[in-house]
Amino acid sequence: MTDSAAPKPEYGVSSLDVMASMSGLDFVRGIFARTLPEPPIMENVAPFDCTAETGHVVIHSVPGLRHYNPIGSVHGGYAAILLDSAMGLAVQTTLPKGFGYTTLEFKISFVRGMSQDTGTIRTEGQVLNAGRRVATAEARITGDRGTLIAHATATCLVFELPRNG
Repeated sequence: MTDSAAPKPEYGVSSLDVMASMSGLDFVRGIFARTLPEPPIMENVAPFDCTAETGHVVIHSVPGLRHYNPIGSVHGGYAAILLDSAMGLAVQTTLPKGFGYTTLEFKISFVRGMSQDTGTIRTEGQVLNAGRRVATAEARITGDRGTLIAHATATCLVFELPRNG
């Protein structure tokens, strides 16, 4: 978040009942607007300026020293969190009320490294195909000049959410 007056994210997990009561797009937008809790995994990447449309998600983040691995560069797990989240949330935006997804598999290709000097990065997830039971998506991380840093593809399982009561 670039504005110090902006609200701090509240990390937590929405209940399945809350998730099931909303379209996937409304659910993702609720997370990005912080009217729903932000998933705790995102505390590791501190995303900001997130947007969602049907089948498309954009997440901005800034890699820092806290993301470094023992060899002195940003750990690949940082990119994995962003890419998997962008692809999965893009899939979620296509789902009707009462449905969710889980990632079955994903593949990442790292094109260039990141450091604390990389600056703001953009992670963009796009659905390739949204079927009744399986969805596929792709995502890209680019630097502030549009330089490709990493890209990924994913296959997600789509399922009906269990309901209480």
